[in-house]
Amino acid sequence: MRAHVFTLWLALFPMAALADEPRNPAIETTIQNQLNAFIADDFATAFTFASPNIKGIFGTPENFGAMVTQGYPMVHRPANVQMLELRTVAGNLWQRVLITDASGETHLLDYQMVQTADGWQINGVQLLPEVGTGV
Repeated sequence: MRAHVFTLWLALFPMAALADEPRNPAIETTIQNQLNAFIADDFATAFTFASPNIKGIFGTPENFGAMVTQGYPMVHRPANVQMLELRTVAGNLWQRVLITDASGETHLLDYQMVQTADGWQINGVQLLPEVGTGV
């Protein structure tokens, strides 16, 4: 159930006012650093890239790591990562990421980013439906 916490609230808000933003290396580095921590099974470090809101939801790096390994295996073990466009949607910044997993399947994800006193942090991840599936 916690694996869907990130996407559940998205259904409640309309996707209004899309605007492309210039690339932001700090945002891309935050996401890549978290992915690197997941690859190393270093959930404590991966948790540091999560926003205070996400930390409050999961409480511990272990709970957070369990959610990722069970709900987002492509994030836990990406074979290839490509940063795509950064967009503003309804006042929030979303970094689109294309992840190829170990079996060669591609997954499109949106990372909501927030700037905190600790720098850019991840405030949620949405796994997007495959193009043409109508899901």
